[in-house]
Amino acid sequence: MYKKLFIFGIIFLLIDQLSKGLINIYINVNESIKIFDFLSLTYVHNMGAAFSMLSGARWLFIILAIIALNIIYIYFIKDKNLSNFEIVTYALLLSGIIGNLIDRILYGYVIDFIDVTIFDFAIFNLADSFIVISVILLLLGVKKWSTK
Repeated sequence: MYKKLFIFGIIFLLIDQLSKGLINIYINVNESIKIFDFLSLTYVHNMGAAFSMLSGARWLFIILAIIALNIIYIYFIKDKNLSNFEIVTYALLLSGIIGNLIDRILYGYVIDFIDVTIFDFAIFNLADSFIVISVILLLLGVKKWSTK
């Protein structure tokens, strides 16, 4: 089980870091490239959390990420017999947290680039998507498990 979790986590983490690396190489900061009418690649440095909240609180986010990783492991993964669904879901969650943690440690900011232009929405990255998707999947799983 841990081997599957590790493999999926590494795959998701590599996808996140590769996407950010490619953005960093091929797009200038604050440059935007329209992909579709509703989607652009817009390279920004996010010094905060979602919607740039608490901008500049780098160490707070690093500490919170490390705490979150430990809580998730200790209370939800360690010594548990996880289903394949849960393995992939936790791999998404952990890789998302670690992907943004790596950015904060290495650069002092998170590389964001996915810009859904039809909404006045925050620019985000794949790690953010992994976190949101995994939380939705976990909530759906909890609802499913609670109805058994």
